[in-house]
Amino acid sequence: MVPSETAVPGRARLALIALVVLALLFGLWGAWRVLAPAPGDARARLEASETARKALQSEHEALQQRVATLSRSDQISRDANRELQGTLAERDEEIAGLRADVAFYERLVGATAQRRGLSVHAITMQPQSDLAWHFQSTLTQNLNRGAVSSGRLTLSVEGSRAGRLQTLDWDALRQQEDAPGVEYSFKYFQQVKGDVFLPEGFEPVRVTVRLQPRSGAAVEQSFTWAQATGATPPEPA
Repeated sequence: MVPSETAVPGRARLALIALVVLALLFGLWGAWRVLAPAPGDARARLEASETARKALQSEHEALQQRVATLSRSDQISRDANRELQGTLAERDEEIAGLRADVAFYERLVGATAQRRGLSVHAITMQPQSDLAWHFQSTLTQNLNRGAVSSGRLTLSVEGSRAGRLQTLDWDALRQQEDAPGVEYSFKYFQQVKGDVFLPEGFEPVRVTVRLQPRSGAAVEQSFTWAQATGATPPEPA
């Protein structure tokens, strides 16, 4: 039996389509084989990525350590500079004090120093508590060079309390009856120290230093409370 003319072209078309599909599938398979990474390449890339990650982590840690070291060094430098500034300020204060001492000694015993008998050069009052005060008084004399001046020092403080003027004598300041004065004995100068107590509510305005030598008349010198506490500079001697 001879096939019809229409049946032959239909079969040929189907065979052609099948051939095209097979060619397409074969092409896709070949492309996947070419482009897909081999198992060994994927493992190598993974290991390379892990190595790079570890290297970056080490570098990051090293940078963090360096930052911490630099921060610590900067803090140490700041602390050292602050300490140096404090030391320099102390040295400047010491130098100023030494210069003042030299000027004082020059006025006292220098060739051009004015001859003066027993006198009170200065007094300073420093608070120890609300009521207690520590005093330091500088006594001088250069009239009789080589002679020893000796005696006792007492204080009195003028002020107000409850709106009324009041003067506290040495016994009241020491809170003791017949309180003995502070002894002094020197040739050219001496710093005499002691403590006194002010009653609560008392507002001092002036302090008077009284020197009673073993022989001769007593010497008194008054200073404002502001001068004694350093609120205002002392008057030049």
